[in-house]
Amino acid sequence: MKRNFLSVVQIALVSFALVACDKDKESGTDLEATLTAADASALVNAAYIPLQWVSSLTTFVADGLTETATAVSSEDGGDVKITKLDLDETNYIAVELFNGPYTSIGAANLAIAQIEAAPLNSNLTQAQKDEQIARAKFIRGYSYFKLVQAYGEVPIILESDAIAGERKPIDEVYAQAVKDLTEAAEHLPAYDVQKSNATGAAVNVLLAKLYLTWGQIPVTTAEIQAIASSKSDPTKPEPNAAKLQKAVEYADLVISSGQYSLLPDFNNIYGVNHENNQEIIFAVRHEGDDIDGASGGFGNHQTHCGFSSPKNPREDPHINYTDVTLKDRISDSNDERKFLSYVTRLEYEDGVVDTLDWPISVVRAGKWIHRKAGDVTKATAQQSNDIDRIDYRYAEVLLIKAEALFFLNNASAALPLVNQVRQRAGVADLSSLTKADLYNEWDYEFAFEQKRWYNLVRWRTYVATVKNALENFEYIKNDYASEANINAAFPGVAGINYPFYIKLHNNQVAKQNNLAGKFYRLPIPTGYEGEDLGITPQNPGY
Repeated sequence: MKRNFLSVVQIALVSFALVACDKDKESGTDLEATLTAADASALVNAAYIPLQWVSSLTTFVADGLTETATAVSSEDGGDVKITKLDLDETNYIAVELFNGPYTSIGAANLAIAQIEAAPLNSNLTQAQKDEQIARAKFIRGYSYFKLVQAYGEVPIILESDAIAGERKPIDEVYAQAVKDLTEAAEHLPAYDVQKSNATGAAVNVLLAKLYLTWGQIPVTTAEIQAIASSKSDPTKPEPNAAKLQKAVEYADLVISSGQYSLLPDFNNIYGVNHENNQEIIFAVRHEGDDIDGASGGFGNHQTHCGFSSPKNPREDPHINYTDVTLKDRISDSNDERKFLSYVTRLEYEDGVVDTLDWPISVVRAGKWIHRKAGDVTKATAQQSNDIDRIDYRYAEVLLIKAEALFFLNNASAALPLVNQVRQRAGVADLSSLTKADLYNEWDYEFAFEQKRWYNLVRWRTYVATVKNALENFEYIKNDYASEANINAAFPGVAGINYPFYIKLHNNQVAKQNNLAGKFYRLPIPTGYEGEDLGITPQNPGY
């Protein structure tokens, strides 16, 4: 999937963020004097539109930069290059994941300024002003957390007419995100049945994850500089105990609220038939691509890009699992997470059976496949990309708290939290908890849910994990390098999808060759139209 258009809304919103925008700053203008609650809401809603663009492309980074996923579209475009670890500042995914959050930030800044300046009237109460400003601060804090994880030091822009330039220290960016989120929580509803709405619970899970990440000491520019061209990981320092304790406290706020729980059936978390269920805390709303571009709507491309149309006429997926051996990561056949995480066979409503494995394809992430209501074994046609993307769910809260406790040297308190997640999956409790156990549970529970790269970077195991996995993959073998090699290795096998397996092989070899420490960050990119944003210095290695 490749964005090949820039909507009017996108162009307009970008002007709020990374470049100066003209704005009448006089209080009491006609707009401010007549601002209604509906107007205020519309101003803030503009800040949420870019979240769809960022959400839709996160798979290509969070899974594609790791051993987990690869893109095999026909063009050697930005999606393919990022999963080959062949990216630069012009890669359209890096461009979107930087400019998108700043577009949200710019729109949020504008909304805050105009709403704060607007006088109270019969159609705009103080409570309504407070709630809309809180929604704007939520998305601003959310965006800064996204940016600092992917790019490190980034500009902090808090006014609608500010010009970006100076990169701020990582701790300052985290502190700004915390400030925005904690201030937002004061005026947001504690809970909402529509999980894409900003709530106090969404703030709490964000802050729990933020403090978990911040508390394990984000990798610095100097550390990346030292390993930028090598296949090495930076040394993991002692964590900041106070920040990890904060992660525990915010996770406890979600747990003690009583509003969320693990669904008894893992299969019922996902899909259009299960949106807004009691396990989901925050989701990104997707209504499918907006055809005319007028509203800036952007579909959830992790759904159809990870599945495409296997049913005849078959199409290779745009992004999929890198290798067949990944299906063996969850070794326990009783683990319910294995069924949807790694799908090898699908039956459609009309009885057509599709093999998603050798010699036709590779196992797929089944969590996002549209399924017949009430029947997880049968698929419907994958015609849309309107599934909301689950950003945070209750299982993650449990693992956030468990990880924080583990690195606070309290593995005994972390163990029952991990076992709660395992019990829902139908597997036996662990009797003790090791670091490997903890890391594996993140992998098993959140396969293809856009957590992998962020986890490996937080743990400082990124390079070693990807390197070791690739060395043991099936499709990296020279047997798959050409049609002749495949025929020699598998004589007599009919119906082999030669181009597909050759692409998988080539991608894995490229990823193995290009893997380096610099991929602890993305490059500071250009603007949407290729312009230099004037943000220096560039991240190490790019």
